[in-house]
Amino acid sequence: MLNTLRKIVQEVNTAKDLKSALGIIVQRVKEAMGSQVCSVYLLDVHTHRFVLMATEGLNKKAIGKVSMAHNEGLVGLVGSREEPLNLERASEHPRYLYFAETGEERYASFLGAPIIHHRRLLGVLVVQQKERRQFDEGEEAFLVTISAQLAGVIAHAEATGSITGLGRHKGMRDTRFTGIAGAPGIAIGKAVVVLPLADLDVVPEKNLRKDEITRELELFEAALDSVRADMRSLSSRLAGQMRREERALFDVYLMMLDESALGGEVTRVIRSGQWAQGALRKVVSEHVQRFELMDDAYLRERASDVRDIGRRLLAYLQQAHQQTRVYKDQTILVSEELSPAMLGEVPEGKLAGLVSVQGSGNSHVAILARAMGVPTVTGALDLPYAKLDGFELIVDGYRGEVITNPGLTLRKQYMELVEEDRQLAQGLSQLRELPCETTDGHRIDLWVNTALLADVKRALDRGAEGVGLYRTEVPFMMRDRFPSEKEQLAIYREHLQAFHPQPVTMRTLDIGGDKTLSYFPIKEENPFLGWRGIRVTLDHPEIFLVQVRAMIKASEHLNNLRILLPMISGPQELEEALRLIHRAWAEVREEGCDVPMPPVGVMIEVPAAVYLVRELSRQADFLSVGSNDLTQYLLAVDRNNPRVAPLYDYLHPAVLAALQTVVNGAHAEGKPVSICGEMAGDPAAALLLLAMGFDSLSMNATNLPKVKWLLRQISLQDARELLARVIRIDNPQVIRSTLQLKLRHFGLNRLVNPMVAALKG
Repeated sequence: MLNTLRKIVQEVNTAKDLKSALGIIVQRVKEAMGSQVCSVYLLDVHTHRFVLMATEGLNKKAIGKVSMAHNEGLVGLVGSREEPLNLERASEHPRYLYFAETGEERYASFLGAPIIHHRRLLGVLVVQQKERRQFDEGEEAFLVTISAQLAGVIAHAEATGSITGLGRHKGMRDTRFTGIAGAPGIAIGKAVVVLPLADLDVVPEKNLRKDEITRELELFEAALDSVRADMRSLSSRLAGQMRREERALFDVYLMMLDESALGGEVTRVIRSGQWAQGALRKVVSEHVQRFELMDDAYLRERASDVRDIGRRLLAYLQQAHQQTRVYKDQTILVSEELSPAMLGEVPEGKLAGLVSVQGSGNSHVAILARAMGVPTVTGALDLPYAKLDGFELIVDGYRGEVITNPGLTLRKQYMELVEEDRQLAQGLSQLRELPCETTDGHRIDLWVNTALLADVKRALDRGAEGVGLYRTEVPFMMRDRFPSEKEQLAIYREHLQAFHPQPVTMRTLDIGGDKTLSYFPIKEENPFLGWRGIRVTLDHPEIFLVQVRAMIKASEHLNNLRILLPMISGPQELEEALRLIHRAWAEVREEGCDVPMPPVGVMIEVPAAVYLVRELSRQADFLSVGSNDLTQYLLAVDRNNPRVAPLYDYLHPAVLAALQTVVNGAHAEGKPVSICGEMAGDPAAALLLLAMGFDSLSMNATNLPKVKWLLRQISLQDARELLARVIRIDNPQVIRSTLQLKLRHFGLNRLVNPMVAALKG
């Protein structure tokens, strides 16, 4: 059964559309289980009925005509219970329903499994047999596994509109794809798709004009020559380590590149009018599928050889096309997984919105997008992103939706919302010069999180009083090597000068987890619990010392630098880091720089640090809570995983309790404490942070005016009473609702989410 399942999955994954996929499933499952009938019923969300969509064994004329409600028939029973049903005497069951139009005989045995995708019922998969028998546990498990595979195929087809008969390309008009709200705002523009290098699975089809075919053939021939040269070079390099017969694999690769093999097939597809990358994907996928369906284990393994040679060729083809990407005004950047480097490639002023298939609202790119004020949707798992290049898109960063090819009416509605956003931002700009002071005279500093020089002007325009978190890893991520001390000094100096005399808190290099450097790869099973933050830099003091020296030198005659250490889990790490920082300071002074020792702080983002807060406060000059990671670790939720993203909530009672513990511990030792996570930029959450006693809040520049406006409308006493009320609530959703009610009382609901208000209006 496992072997059969593998073959079915391979066939389904290469099906050209939903109808083909369903046809493959019913045919192969019927054969594998030796049953007389296999059928798929899909739930019509408008009529709430299960409609027969594919069958082997019943009258195919009944497809699309026979349907059942949740309270009708055995199919309805499987759907309403959302669990498998295995019957030896199906016709004797009180819910049995006979449809003459299906041409079916009265089959005795029945096995049905629900088709469920992300908790949502999509349909029912059924097998039936004339003989009266109970399907065994293995058969039941097989059908459940097949239905799980089918769920993903159906969900994707539903998202692209192909279930309702809409096309998958230009016909995707007004089609909505649901993701996660990554950064607020609305963007309307043209999609520029950035495909991952050398990933054959996402290469789209692209038809050529006659005058383009010669150029594509030349590109493919150049790629063939390059891969041939690579294979010969690799074989020669390994000559001293491998015997001749072991190096025969490279000869196999070279033969596959010949005109009479894979190379020739790709050339023929290009001549038929397909671009080189699409032709390569087509030929390689056909060969891979053929090999993977073979029973012989040795031949099955050859699929990996074909896939490898295909990726090598694709890498060269993509390099040839890299310079042809054009970023026009109102570019919507779309990718499977966006990176800061991709954002950096878009010319200033051209980027309107971001869409990522992977990631969550708290992924690193989403945080950068909020800092830049770019509307963003992440976690759009069903988005057929590789097909969207050149499409007009609406990115709704409030509700986490992407709309393809919007019609005139929908486009006009969203244009009006864009204008409302602009007017709202204009109104908030009047707060720029005013302090963040409650109605009863309590002052709290509002700082910004920065990463790029482009953030500086935006932050100053919105009245930032300093930088609570400068992410130094971003300049590292924009390069293909570690920046030198001199290069780092220049970058840090610009930031320190721009905000002088206000404080600038620079976090030392924080890589690992979801932040990687191409030239310093970290491959781990569980990167968020692995080698990251201070753990990396303490293991590489040569990197740490260069960075700290650059920071200290950059602060000469400015003296507004604060150094922040990430991922500290105990006093021993802090002691070691402080020793290196003092060493760097001494070296800088010996070189003639008259610089005072900057304050050094600790990020509280590991649960262990919460329990050691007083010990850490005695050694550090200040504390800064990283609410994103602290929430992630306290709740055991990977914030970049769309499947568990709804569980990530910084208003969880455990998170609120931990934050209060940190504030109390820091103040008991006479040390200031700030918070620099995304929580600080949520106006509703900022009320609670104010009440807890945080000395400063650091957020993306976009939200700073909103937070300032709210905190100026409330007294510290009112905020403390609100905190006392919500701290007794054990449900984060109820806490959020309580806060929203408070905001509505202040007339702030439109300010926090103008999209909701506009829709209600």
